[in-house]
Amino acid sequence: MSYLNETHDPALQSWVDSANVPDNGFPIQNLPFGVFRPQGGAQDFRPGVAIGGKVLDLAALAAAQPFTGQAAEALDACSGGSLNGLMRLGQAHWSALRLALSRALRSGSALQGTLEPLLNDMDKVELGLPATIGDYTDFYISLHHATAVGKQFRPDNPLLPNYKWVPIGYHGRASSIQVSGQSFPRPVGQTRPSAEGGSPGFGPCERLDYELELGIFVGQGNAQGDRIALDEAESHVFGLCILNDWSARDLQAWEYQPLGPFLSKNFASTISPWIVTLEALAPFRVAFERDAGDPQPLPYLNSAANQAAGALDIGLEVLLSTQQSRAQNLEPALLSRSNFKDAYWNIAQLLAHHTVNGCNLQAGDMLGTGTLSGPEQGQEGSLLELNQGGKQPVKLPWGEERLFLQDHDEVILRAACRKAGYPTISLGQSAGTVLPAKA
Repeated sequence: MSYLNETHDPALQSWVDSANVPDNGFPIQNLPFGVFRPQGGAQDFRPGVAIGGKVLDLAALAAAQPFTGQAAEALDACSGGSLNGLMRLGQAHWSALRLALSRALRSGSALQGTLEPLLNDMDKVELGLPATIGDYTDFYISLHHATAVGKQFRPDNPLLPNYKWVPIGYHGRASSIQVSGQSFPRPVGQTRPSAEGGSPGFGPCERLDYELELGIFVGQGNAQGDRIALDEAESHVFGLCILNDWSARDLQAWEYQPLGPFLSKNFASTISPWIVTLEALAPFRVAFERDAGDPQPLPYLNSAANQAAGALDIGLEVLLSTQQSRAQNLEPALLSRSNFKDAYWNIAQLLAHHTVNGCNLQAGDMLGTGTLSGPEQGQEGSLLELNQGGKQPVKLPWGEERLFLQDHDEVILRAACRKAGYPTISLGQSAGTVLPAKA
């Protein structure tokens, strides 16, 4: 696990003025990684790090060779159009680079003259998919979401018997994952027959939904046949992003038995462009607690260290704008808020379980948490929960209603860590817009 070091000092200030603005989200204590290029240009994407309202060009910085040791080796890996090379090096290299960047960006740094010309305005760059994602696994780790959805289909038995024993997941589609700003056509497919034994319907999805999730990027992988032990699992995690795993609920209801989601999930997924390292999130660790009345995890999913600090206090929120609200210049409507710390399984458990059978993970692989809903009203992570299975329309402040998403709706997911006396650490946002179905 990543614990506190000098990079987490809340008193640190940067010579990049915008990084010192309260609640800017990207203070010197954050330093998330991504890839970027100037807007409107034909240049290739290159690795960068966010600091306030700027993006530091890591590929250009590598040419200046300002660091030594593992930090220099890590910086040399920041080339090409993805972060995969850096991810493969492992935690010691990531931490060394983050420390070197923190020192170089602090007020009074002797390297200010070297770094300052390599800064780009955040609002003048295009952000790309931060890694080449080889494989994508989506989990289902919110007990509150699983219970709420299960009640709609199995009122007397909402949770299946295995839920509290094993992290449930399925293999998703990596090729359709894009970054914030993604627009995609409404999916088309088969839906459940209107009468028992009849022919299924076919056409554009009518129950399109979002899912509020986090994405977990794998760094250093494991050899096929080798397991990742629980207390070593987080050393294989490069960092986190925000994930919207769009879902076609009517397609899903027809296709999901017996093998689970397929076309209802693989048409689009939208992530935030910045990956916030686990090290940056260390100040927001909290105890991972399991109700004493629930089954306790099997030994390979349980340890004292994991119980003591295996959860993360990350606040999440969902907002919605529509064609009508944007025409009236209205702010997006806040639909819900929840928190990652309420999940039933945590990051280390997901990696330990994913590899317990010898499955090999690789740098750039992404794990989705599944929808992150909370225990209270107003903490729902999907429309399916908010509208009680399509029975209760969600009322928007400007007079519209939604059961499910309509064409030209934009869903915005945000995530940030906040606590008294510490700068806000933002994961950025994941925004996506639904376009009409293609003919």
